[in-house]
Amino acid sequence: MNPVTPSTGLLWVKRGFILFRQQPAEMLTLFFTYMFIVMGLGLIPIAGEFLPLMLIPVFSMSFMQACDQIENGVKVYPNLLMLGFRSEALGRLLTLGIFYVLAVALAIFVSSLVDGGALFDFLSSQKPIDPKVAPDERIFLGMLVAVLTYLLPLMAFWFAAPLIMWKKMSVGKALFYSFFSVKRAGKAFLLYGAAWMLIAGILPALVSVMIAVIFGDPIVVMLTMLPMSALLTTILYCSFYPTYLDIFGKPEISIQA
Repeated sequence: MNPVTPSTGLLWVKRGFILFRQQPAEMLTLFFTYMFIVMGLGLIPIAGEFLPLMLIPVFSMSFMQACDQIENGVKVYPNLLMLGFRSEALGRLLTLGIFYVLAVALAIFVSSLVDGGALFDFLSSQKPIDPKVAPDERIFLGMLVAVLTYLLPLMAFWFAAPLIMWKKMSVGKALFYSFFSVKRAGKAFLLYGAAWMLIAGILPALVSVMIAVIFGDPIVVMLTMLPMSALLTTILYCSFYPTYLDIFGKPEISIQA
């Protein structure tokens, strides 16, 4: 494991933008294809409630591998999304996905102890959200508690998938190394997270206000924010790769789809 300085966290964000800029259309195509698959999975009765979450480790390796290919000058194609399913590590990645589901369930359960289940009701509600009705203030408390509860599992999950697939670690070993690697580079991750909260929070807010002032139409605002959200999310995914690269080095196994 390579040591990193606190300022490295800001470089991870910058390098995410650089990676995206090299193949923007390809990465956006990969992202939208992934979203289409996730929406399809969500239509499956019962299983659709947890399958998208369980498959995050499998699909996340598609984006990690895509960034590796960009660095190597290899073009990225949507079929890269099937990479994890063809890997000998699929079983371990699915096991990791089960831990994802359990961790999220735990976070929501803990939040329900302080918000009376308001967050769970909000997430599970099938009713359309009325923008004129202010959300129950308990939901924000529940979200805060859920996020804080999920922080420790997130540290264990952060590098687990690439360690399983690229370094052929067991699930337990990958979770262990991921947790302590993130802990060791804690200051860099704090800056990294803070930078992304500013980018994903303030930038869309400023743009939405400008569009609202210019057009005065909430539909135009929504149509503007959706592609911006997709763009920023894709760049965020690209920034995951440099965090791995600076701590564990170049992937030993480079698999092309």
